[in-house]
Amino acid sequence: MAVPISRRTVLAASAGAAATLAVPGLAEARTGRRETGRGKGRVGFVLNATTLDGGEQVTSLTLDTSRLGPIDPASLSTGTFRVHATATSPIPPAPGELIFSEYDLDRVVTAVRLDRRGDIVLSLSTAEGQLGGGTLGYLTARGRNVRLDLTYTITQLAPLTRRDGRPVTITGFDQGRLANFEVDAFDHHRTADLKYRLYEPKSARGARPLIVWLHGGGEGGLLPDGYYDNETTLRANRGALGFATPQAQRIFGGAYVVAPQSTSYWIEDGDRFAPQIQRVIRDVTRRHRIDPSRIYVAGCSNGGYMSLKMTTVYPELFAASVPVCGVVASLQAGAPPLIPDAQLAAISTPTWLITSLDDTTVPPGPNTIHANEVIPGSLMTLYDNVIWDGYQFPGHWSWIYLAHNDPAIDGTRVWQWMSARRRRR
Repeated sequence: MAVPISRRTVLAASAGAAATLAVPGLAEARTGRRETGRGKGRVGFVLNATTLDGGEQVTSLTLDTSRLGPIDPASLSTGTFRVHATATSPIPPAPGELIFSEYDLDRVVTAVRLDRRGDIVLSLSTAEGQLGGGTLGYLTARGRNVRLDLTYTITQLAPLTRRDGRPVTITGFDQGRLANFEVDAFDHHRTADLKYRLYEPKSARGARPLIVWLHGGGEGGLLPDGYYDNETTLRANRGALGFATPQAQRIFGGAYVVAPQSTSYWIEDGDRFAPQIQRVIRDVTRRHRIDPSRIYVAGCSNGGYMSLKMTTVYPELFAASVPVCGVVASLQAGAPPLIPDAQLAAISTPTWLITSLDDTTVPPGPNTIHANEVIPGSLMTLYDNVIWDGYQFPGHWSWIYLAHNDPAIDGTRVWQWMSARRRRR
């Protein structure tokens, strides 16, 4: 399933575009993604990002100014710097193809402060559904999210002074890396078949559970375009990240979280991808002490289908399965279902299905509700719509509830239910 994380294309160049200022102590720079060499007076900066429920956004910039001496915080204000951002697709759109979330605009600076090191931090306006600031774009014809090429321009508009009253001279700014502490906590790995990201629990003494997160269709690779980034699985939504939060880690007693990335999309060929995912699991269990009785699988949309598929192919592997808005019905009229009833009825893995009734991408009736009727002993949570923190998301995005441990039945929440399941040896 195509899972756009964006609202619409933004190509509105700001009237206040940055310009070089011929005033001592004021500087402007425009650089690409890689940091360039810094000369005297040049300042590097990092793009700080956060994965919101609706996708990753750049939320602040950290300027490496501590080496210039102790800056007087009284000389800082939201008007000291202007921040301009452009975001373009690394893959040229096909003729007639749309890409959502490219932009060329000024970012609003909402606060300025000095961190513990004495570096300047510029907080940027951030909110669900806000145009600009996102790190991913969605290619409509390909049905994929791609990591946008980001170029941030900082223009200094007012002088800075040190605590001793002397002026601070910045001659230019050099863009550095994109930092997201939650995403960066997942290491990069690969098998012969698939790339994957792995979170290791901070306290990993003894055998630990393993949670397998299977992404939606929008987060797969695009090998015909040479694009297979191992990044969008963690940046498009909080599906995998939710299980790495301190709250989830306490509930599971410290769990490994693995997020394989499809080379295309799981529904394309579940029979081929199932053993590839199994080999990822085997690779993780070979490298780390994993409790074989506590391996769990969860996924959304395409990944919801694949979660169910994995329990049909490997009935003895998983202690529990949580498919979210998963596909089981046929994709075309007259075609056979993706997962036949006979296979659903044979599932023995404890299963908790989740969806929203207003899901128009994967209609609940022939998919989640039907699966619940056929899978023996399965549980199901049906939402009317997808609303979190007062913001209403598309009805397909019910994985947001799983990422926040919201589904509950008879007082038991889904993470606690998963953690309590053990596979019979």
